[in-house]
Amino acid sequence: MKETEEIKQALINFRNERDWEQFHNPKDLALAINVEAGELLELFLWKNPEEANREKVKEELADILAYAFLLADKYGFDIKEIVMDKIRINGEKYPVDKSKGSAKKYNEL
Repeated sequence: MKETEEIKQALINFRNERDWEQFHNPKDLALAINVEAGELLELFLWKNPEEANREKVKEELADILAYAFLLADKYGFDIKEIVMDKIRINGEKYPVDKSKGSAKKYNEL
């Protein structure tokens, strides 16, 4: 079993054992990602990046990834495929010769 599928199945099993699928519609999963991303951001608020509590960063990142995996499942997306497609698209938008070392957006290169 692919690692991403193993993770997704573990999340689905955890969710189903608790009868939580009823709450996991695409809208609410997207909202949950946003809420957890806000909690991740809060760990860095008013601090230098190295001052953030690594364990709490790990926990919030895991929450974000978990909801993202469940959202991908709702739409039947293959996680590896959609990430690899996005890397390819970004490679076209940000060619190395124009974007290397630059923080400019693709339409400003």
